[in-house]
Order: sequence, then C-alpha cells, then structure tokens
Amino acid sequence: MKKEWIRIHEKDDVIVALTDIASGRRLKIDQIDLITLQDIPRGHKIALKDISAGESIIKYGHVFGIAKEDIKAGEHIHVHNVKTSLSGHLKYDYAPHFEERLFEYDNRTFKGFKRQNGDVGIRNEVWIVPTVGCVNGTAANIIKQYEKRYPGTEIPLKIWNHPYGCSQLGDDHMNTQKVLIDIIKHPNTGGVLVLGLGCENNHIKQLKSNLGEYDEERTLFLEAQKVGDEIEEGIKMIGQLVTLAEKDVREDVALSHLNIGLKCGGSDGLSGITANPLVGLFSDYMISQGAATILTEVPEMFGAETVLMSRAKDEATFGQIVNLIDEFKGYYEKHHQPIYENPSPGNKEGGITTLEDKSLGCIQKGGHAIVQDVLKYGERLKAKGLSLLEAPGNDLIASTALAASGCHMVLFTTGRGTPFGTFVPTVKISTNTPLFENKPHWIDFNAGILVDEESLKLEDLLEDFVSLIIQIASGEPSKNEINGYSEISIFKTGVTL
Repeated sequence: MKKEWIRIHEKDDVIVALTDIASGRRLKIDQIDLITLQDIPRGHKIALKDISAGESIIKYGHVFGIAKEDIKAGEHIHVHNVKTSLSGHLKYDYAPHFEERLFEYDNRTFKGFKRQNGDVGIRNEVWIVPTVGCVNGTAANIIKQYEKRYPGTEIPLKIWNHPYGCSQLGDDHMNTQKVLIDIIKHPNTGGVLVLGLGCENNHIKQLKSNLGEYDEERTLFLEAQKVGDEIEEGIKMIGQLVTLAEKDVREDVALSHLNIGLKCGGSDGLSGITANPLVGLFSDYMISQGAATILTEVPEMFGAETVLMSRAKDEATFGQIVNLIDEFKGYYEKHHQPIYENPSPGNKEGGITTLEDKSLGCIQKGGHAIVQDVLKYGERLKAKGLSLLEAPGNDLIASTALAASGCHMVLFTTGRGTPFGTFVPTVKISTNTPLFENKPHWIDFNAGILVDEESLKLEDLLEDFVSLIIQIASGEPSKNEINGYSEISIFKTGVTL
C-alpha cells in the first residue's frame, strides 16, 4: 500500500503529503483525526493543529518558520502563511550531542587505480587543464586533432575549460589556482597536460611553485607562446600520457580509500524524507568502513547549523563551523545581498517553504556522524569521517569544489532533476518515483520508492545503493558520464581587471 503522509518527528506540528491529497480527506495521525481543508500537492505540508499568528512551527523536530497568520488544523502550510524565523548573525554555544550509527566492518572492496603517491583513483582519464581561459580553444583543437590522427583511443580525453586564470587579484586569483592544482593532482586522472598561454596571472611557473610534489612523468606542461606549433606539441604530449595510462590496471582496494561528496539540487518536499536520509545513512556506513564524506552548500546550512555544531568533534572544530557560517553570511553582506534569499522557485513548487525547511532537509545527507574537520574553499581533504567544505549552494560550483577537495565522486540528490556532472562521476538520486520514470537517462538511483510502499524502510535500500556505488567506483559509468555531461565551475569572489 502506498504511503499518503509522514510525520517526520514526534515534535512536528506538520505532516508531509507523500502523494497528492484532495481537500476533505480524513487522515488519522496518532490520536489526531485530521480533515484536509485544501488540495495538498505531494511534498507539501499540512497543519496538525491550530497555529496562531507569530507562533513557531516545527518540522524535523526543529523550528522551520513562523506563522504569518492564524492557521487551522488541516490547512495547507506554505509560503502564503509562513515566513522564515532567521535574521542576522547568531551567537552559538558548543553543546555536543552525538548519536552515531554503528555498522560492522564488512571488508568490501572496489576496483581502483593505485597511484604513485599512494592515492587511489576510480577513473583513468587523460586531462588537459588550461591555466587560463585564453587557451580553451587550443586545448579543444589538440584533442580534436589527436583523436583524428589516432582514432579509437580507449583512454578518455577531457578538457576542464574555465574563463579564469587572468585579470584576478588576491584570494580570488588564488582560489582559481588552488582548484586547478587540485584538479591536476586528482587521482582520477592517469595523466595531465597543463596548458598555459604565457602572459597570464596564473603563469605555469607560478602555478608550479605552489603545486608541491607531483608525478613528473604524468604531469606535463606546455606554454603556447613558447613554441611554434602548440597543437603539434600538445598532440605529442597527449600521446605520451595516453601510452602511460594504457598500462594502468584496476586492483581490489578497500572502501576506506573512497572520498564521497554530498550535494543536493532542485530539492523538493520529499528530499529530506527519501533521498537525503538515504545518502546520510550511506555516509554513516562509509565512515564506519574508514572512508571520508564531505558536506558542503554553506548557505543551505543556515537554519540548521546548530545541528552540525552539536556534532563537532571538539570545541576547536565547533569554532571552525561557527566561522564557516559567519564568514559566508559576511560574504552576502559584503555584496549588499540578503542572507536568507532562499529557497528557489523550484524548491517552493516542490513543497519547501523557508530556508530552515530546506536546510534541515539538506543536512540529512550528512547522516549522524561526528564532524571531524572544516575545509576552506580549494582545500584538500585531510581527515577520514565527515568534513564540511566552504562553498556556495550553486550546483556546479559546489560539485566542482567537492571533487577538487579530493572526492572520487559526488552523490547528488534531486527532486526536480538535472543532467549535469562535474569532473568526477556525479551520481543522481531522485527523491520521487515520477522523476525517475520521466528522466531515467538522468537518474542513477530512485529513492522515491521509500514512499511508494508502506513496509519499505530506509535500511532496505542501503544494500542496493552501496552495490551501485561500488559498481560506479569500479568503472561502471554514471548517467552524466554516459551522456557526456562533465564540466567545472570555479567560485569567483573578486573583481575582474
């Protein structure tokens, strides 16, 4: 039997419709006999009791908004009668509260590529990384001419185009360089050609001074202004890298080597009920196996940040989370923009009412694990377990940041659907079955079945989901890879000269 509604937490003042519910429908919720007063779309909320204007309203066991007017039991609760409870900066206190999930270590493996420095990759591609947007076309021509001259190359060749690398200053310039260095050193590549122009701010010589140790045989550099025929030189270098990559083979590797990014986009009212909790359960499972997961989208922590702060491993980490939140609010204020201008029109159509509503659902992807570390934008992963990463909510920027921090793949939950992918496999998990059925060429896994069957539990899906991730880590292409959708976007924070 299909579920009609859910009360997420015993303290909640609302239930969420799991299917379209008609006006006048009688629902039995615990000891409450409820009659709907309007048609309620799937993913939207229904008041469980009479709520007075100005009263806080609870969902996920936390306040998600304030009633703008008197609301009757059975009434549709949404943007027309609820407003955000958030404003300005807050003062936080460290009040640790840990509820970790425990799993037995099950010794599973995936088939990955062991790199010279001890890292492990799940892909073995040859990449061109432009230092500056001026040579994007040159990079494309190198690949085009190489594939024309050597058809049938089995090693995937990819270019990570971007418009930056020049006319940037300070932290804005350094962020571009950091992300490009992260890409150059990513274990999912079997070889990288770093392609520069020669007069850009992000000059190869300066980039190399910040690159640190790297595999000199598999990381080659070409400055276009220094050679007569940059296309011909590029073809030769790509050939060298392909020859090396062709010798690489997959080996059995423990799951503890995996780093997984956690992201959502096009969220709806079911995101915090189906796909996000599934990813959270998976994150907890992977952490129990010794792996790392990373949660980002700082603006979509606003309103739920205290939940994450209570899970900080110590007071120093708590302080880092406070800084993460406050500095991102400062970023909005610096540009004279409202801090809480969220959710999006698509979110609202799907049933999300306020930023707190969105954030409380968003952080479900982080499961119950202790927060081990907080990373700045462009910083690489340092700890196993759950880390938080500084990045905005924008899908491609945040996914690029996750991959650049060292994630082998990004898990992307969605209630609306999106075809995109960043420079690592970007696995789409649908929050509802209609999306999965309508866009099977976009969606890798359907978490919507959790509300399709009365008896189905979150834990029932974990085994199938773990198996899918192992398959993708071992070489099975994700849907974005099958479609050829992969790109990067760098977070720009400063002026352009």
